[in-house]
Amino acid sequence: LESLGDVLRRKNFFVGTARNGVEALEKFKEQFFDIVITDLRMPRMGGAELLEILRERYPQTMVIILTGYGTIKGAVTAMKKGAFDYLIKPVIPDEIICIINRIVEEQNLRNENRFLREEIEKKGEIITRNEKMKKLKELISQVAKSETTVLITGETGTGKELVARAIHYGSPRYKKLFVRVNCAALAEGVLESELFGHEKGSFTDAYSQRRGRFELADGGTLFLDEIGEISPAVQVKLLRVLQEGEFERVGGEETIRVDVRIIAATNRNLSQAIKEKKFREDLFYRLNVVSIHLPPLRERKEDIPLLAEYFLRKYREVNKKIEGISKEALDFLVSYEWPGNIRELENTIERAVVLAKGPLIEKENFAFSGQSIAITPEKSFSFPSRSLREVELYLLKTVLEETNWNLKKAAQILQISRNTLYSKIRRYKLSSKE
Repeated sequence: LESLGDVLRRKNFFVGTARNGVEALEKFKEQFFDIVITDLRMPRMGGAELLEILRERYPQTMVIILTGYGTIKGAVTAMKKGAFDYLIKPVIPDEIICIINRIVEEQNLRNENRFLREEIEKKGEIITRNEKMKKLKELISQVAKSETTVLITGETGTGKELVARAIHYGSPRYKKLFVRVNCAALAEGVLESELFGHEKGSFTDAYSQRRGRFELADGGTLFLDEIGEISPAVQVKLLRVLQEGEFERVGGEETIRVDVRIIAATNRNLSQAIKEKKFREDLFYRLNVVSIHLPPLRERKEDIPLLAEYFLRKYREVNKKIEGISKEALDFLVSYEWPGNIRELENTIERAVVLAKGPLIEKENFAFSGQSIAITPEKSFSFPSRSLREVELYLLKTVLEETNWNLKKAAQILQISRNTLYSKIRRYKLSSKE
């Protein structure tokens, strides 16, 4: 009990310990626990009875059962009653940590989707007064009611994920999970495991069986963002799922069938990628049953005031009271070309809220040029730039050069994950050989 607790504390988990089910329930009166790891046989109250009480009182808590070889049948029974997983003693700490990480991932997905569902139900629709976007909204509403595969195209930052979520939550699948995968952020081997899962021992660090995103999205929707970045090998497996609804986990032989609606998105020209033999033509036609192309923000400028006001309401609540945007500032927003589209506009308004000193956001609060951005207390970078895209590209190049392309150190300086850094390097086609 104590040694396992120490292991988990060293992994930065908050850990409470109890010698039986009665003590565990007493702990819950003082502190909610996301995960309970329990033996089956304990004095006063065993794991099976504790599981039943937790399922009734704290249904959000996930339970992992520990059992000896002689009580595997009891562990299987506990699984049927709602336990997340079980392990046979003696327990290897890495196996426990792998299961905990899976639980955390699934809980994060559920929390994210619950929040987004509430947000979408509250907002009701995509913000627009543009005629082209109004027609797209009608198409989105119509497509949502069907089961067809959808391909969403458009420049980065135009709202492709928002459209995918609108389709999911407007469909009969809205009670199930909406699962998103950024295909560009993951290396080929990692992406294959993320999508299809893997079996224990299928590769180094595969300490336990892991369900992939297709299994998590069973009955719901899987959104494959930046689909144009996947490798030919993964394209083959994806095509099979689209055609037959089945696959095998990495390192596994069991065929798994799923009922998943796929929505894909890309900012690449897939027709050109097909000509260059980088994307399978048969997969393209499977994905492109219904195509939705989102116009860039510069082609729907009448929406800029609406979106700016929406983002102002979103961010001023957590900062300070700001009454609105001055006419000069709003005119500037409408005249700007927005190469980063809606995402750039949102970031601009968020930063302006922080920089504003009066009741109105003014033009000077938009730091588009002559910016100086502090990366660490010891270092800052000053440069002339107009767009946030140029700012980001400059920072990436500068930090990568300063760290001699040490991705771990660069990610720490930029305060982003290595996956995000890897994705940005690919997006801007950066190379250490430049």
